[in-house]
Amino acid sequence: FHSIMDKLGIPMPESMMASDLEGAIACADKLGYPLIIRPSFVLGGRGMEVIYDEIMLKEYVAKAVGVTPDRPLYLDRFLCRALECEADALSDGKDVFIPAIMQHIELAGIHSGDSACVLPPEGISETVKATILDYTRRIASELKVVGLMNMQFAVEGEKVYVIEANPRASRTVPLVSKVAGTQMAPIATRLMLGETVKSLGLDRKHVVPYFGVKEAVLPFDKFPEVDPVLGPEMRSTGEVLGLAETFGLAYFKSQEAAGSPLPTEKGKVLVSLSEKPDDAVAAVKAFVELGFEVVGTDGTIAFLKEKGVDGKIIAKIGEGRPDVLDAIKNREVKLIINTPSGRRDARADDCRIRQAAIKYKVPYLTTLAAAKAAAEGISAAMRGLGEVRSLQSYHADIG
Repeated sequence: FHSIMDKLGIPMPESMMASDLEGAIACADKLGYPLIIRPSFVLGGRGMEVIYDEIMLKEYVAKAVGVTPDRPLYLDRFLCRALECEADALSDGKDVFIPAIMQHIELAGIHSGDSACVLPPEGISETVKATILDYTRRIASELKVVGLMNMQFAVEGEKVYVIEANPRASRTVPLVSKVAGTQMAPIATRLMLGETVKSLGLDRKHVVPYFGVKEAVLPFDKFPEVDPVLGPEMRSTGEVLGLAETFGLAYFKSQEAAGSPLPTEKGKVLVSLSEKPDDAVAAVKAFVELGFEVVGTDGTIAFLKEKGVDGKIIAKIGEGRPDVLDAIKNREVKLIINTPSGRRDARADDCRIRQAAIKYKVPYLTTLAAAKAAAEGISAAMRGLGEVRSLQSYHADIG
């Protein structure tokens, strides 16, 4: 597949293979940390992990089973702070029809089955959209796909990388079919039986004028000892869909359907940030503008105050009472934004915060992208949920 991408001039993240620890360390030195490592064959992201340093790499290789020269480990450069997108295509071997591009709300590093997704995309440029459509069409034609194909991309700035090309039906087909008003499975069957994109009337403009947001349903409330944090390994057991005229309202509906409704009454939002990028400030400011009071541990509050966002300090776990866990147990907090840390010394506290959130049924977000989406959703819901519409009435608006 890499040779095909090289031929087409389409970039992929740098990758290498290793069959032992010495080889893995040599690959990591060339690729740089962080990186994604996985067995040679996986389903559902099984065994995939983001590796931040050599200690984590040694631990992973020591636990890996059945690694041989015939069954190596794959190591890929991890695209930090990249946005993932997907495109499901219908192809007759020559012409290609793409009903919609789907954008992940969480950043790259979270399995596509666990990430919230929006379609049409809400936060990428027209240039990136055009590149995704172009790459999808060219790859489908080069591979001579007849029927369905799923493409996964990572967008770093304005550069689009191919992560995967799957010449088959994906779990996203029912979702795209429902939102885009295109019955992809029967159309793919007709293409495989000899009809063409043109003969089926698919060579036309297809504009979806509303938003669909998919959210994963996660089973963490059934497993209280498990850290409820997302990663490359898929953990969801289902999915739900929210439809609305705006992205914010569609996201709000999806959270309610997934069993973790966002608050519409003003109160406290607990913020605990492992990293402190500037876009964290924008996400927290959005909640302040909605009337929420920001609380958090000393490091996070000091960072926010330095950036002009006021907040109240709560003691870290075990460093005074009441502490962060007390605030959650006492139901003082309406929403939690807790971005996980790759550092070992911070993981235990992060885990306890997330576990307490599930136990006391407080909605929690582990990415800044989800926090920004939640703020939009709460803002939209505070203005009103709008009229209830049938799926058919949404489809009637497609141009």
